[in-house]
Amino acid sequence: MRTAIYPGTFDPITYGHIDIIIRALSLFDKLIITIAENSSKEPLFELEERIELISEATTDLKNLEVDHTGGLIVNYAKKKEAVALVRGLRFVSDFELEFQMAWMNRHLDDSIATIFLMPHRRYAHLSSSVIRDIAELGGDIDVFVPPCVSNRLKEKFAK
Repeated sequence: MRTAIYPGTFDPITYGHIDIIIRALSLFDKLIITIAENSSKEPLFELEERIELISEATTDLKNLEVDHTGGLIVNYAKKKEAVALVRGLRFVSDFELEFQMAWMNRHLDDSIATIFLMPHRRYAHLSSSVIRDIAELGGDIDVFVPPCVSNRLKEKFAK
């Protein structure tokens, strides 16, 4: 079974993420969405909330697992017997950092490939931070995120 890891903060998950998930599932037998805990970021949603939102947003998809890790993603991938890391690329500006991370991960463990997938063009402009900003300012986010995420963002910012 060929397993891939899709790491990210997913704060929150968007339709762009889901597009990448669906594309990755067509390439691999199993995909593990892994919330990578990042001490340099202060997420809006707690870890448990993000796991719950991802699970709810992807409930209809098969061969999918949601998990989290705080360590090196290549160590996590090796533990899960994954053959690849999946990363989404929206713009050329994403490429430099993603390329650097891919080379470093390859240096750490060259048995794990990094696969770059582009979301559909209708999602290329989406980022979790932009979605949070729009939601905080009372904008309509329903076309960008699943209903469970939209509702939770509206609850967060209603307070």
